[in-house]
Amino acid sequence: MPSITDAKVLILATNGFEQSELTVPRDKLREAGATVHVASLDGKDITGWDKTDWGDTVPADLGLGDTSVRDYDALVLPGGQINPDILRTEPEAVMRVREFVEAGIPTAAICHAPWLLVEADLLRGKRATSYPSIRTDLRNAGADVVDEEVVTDGVITTSRNPGDLEAFVKRIIEQIEGRHDQSVAA
Repeated sequence: MPSITDAKVLILATNGFEQSELTVPRDKLREAGATVHVASLDGKDITGWDKTDWGDTVPADLGLGDTSVRDYDALVLPGGQINPDILRTEPEAVMRVREFVEAGIPTAAICHAPWLLVEADLLRGKRATSYPSIRTDLRNAGADVVDEEVVTDGVITTSRNPGDLEAFVKRIIEQIEGRHDQSVAA
């Protein structure tokens, strides 16, 4: 199986991201050999939400405006209630998510983060999952909603909650490796 050591992954988040849904993918993808950048809206460090209270601060590597789809092999969108709710009101964030998917770059959203996919109108006709409280939003956006730990339809991967992180990260790695396999075969 090819390595992801040449892969570059962007994590897009803002204050209120679910702590584990950012740090686990970031750390596991780095352990697997990928270069991982965290982008916040303004390039400033962001603070997570850890179950019932504010969590740790995570350094941002760059601002959203400094990101380009052509520089990355995958996009990861952590959940939490606050983070994706803020991001989906930011036109540049919604546009960037749409650009990743339209470019055929693996895009992974967990928990409440599929709200960004809804806002970008990317779930119509797609199988997806999410945290239970936003599944109606996904259905209303035209998704075929299922209750599975990880669902991939095309380049979009979705998961339900922090309990799914192991399967979520494994699928992100598989998606990146599959993309590298396709580029090598071309």
